[in-house]
Amino acid sequence: MPRAIAEGEMANPTHRISICTSCKHVGESCRPGYELIKRLRAAIDMAGDAITEEFEISGVACMASCKRPCTVAYHSTRKATYLFGDITPEQDIEDLVSFAQQYAVLGDGWCSSVDRPGKLRKNTLARVPSMMLAIEDSAERLS
Repeated sequence: MPRAIAEGEMANPTHRISICTSCKHVGESCRPGYELIKRLRAAIDMAGDAITEEFEISGVACMASCKRPCTVAYHSTRKATYLFGDITPEQDIEDLVSFAQQYAVLGDGWCSSVDRPGKLRKNTLARVPSMMLAIEDSAERLS
C-alpha cells in the first residue's frame, strides 16, 4: 500500500512533496510548514491505495516565496515540477492529497490549471518542465 514517507526513511520514492519550513504569515511568529508536513503525511497515509505511488514528504529551509506561505512543491523524475503558495494546514489538505493522486498518474506531470483541485487552480506559483535533453530535431510536441 502506498504511503507517505518521512525524510530519511529507507525507501526510494520517485515522487516528492517539499514544504517550506521558513514561511511565516505576516505578523505571526509561527512557521506553519511543520504542521502542514504532519497533516499531509497523515492524510496521504489515510488515502491508502487511492494514491498509486509513494511520496516522500519533507521540509525545505526556504523556497523563496516568503510572501505566499506556506509554499509546497511536487516534483518527480521526468515530470513537471509544481510550486503552490498560500497553502494553509487547516484548509488545504484535501486539495493537496487530490493533487498527489493526480500527479502520481500523469506521465509527464503536465496538467492544465482547470484540472487541478480546488485552491491549487489559482495558487500555482510555477510549473517547471522536466529537464529533457534534445538529441534530435523534432517538430513533435513532447509535453
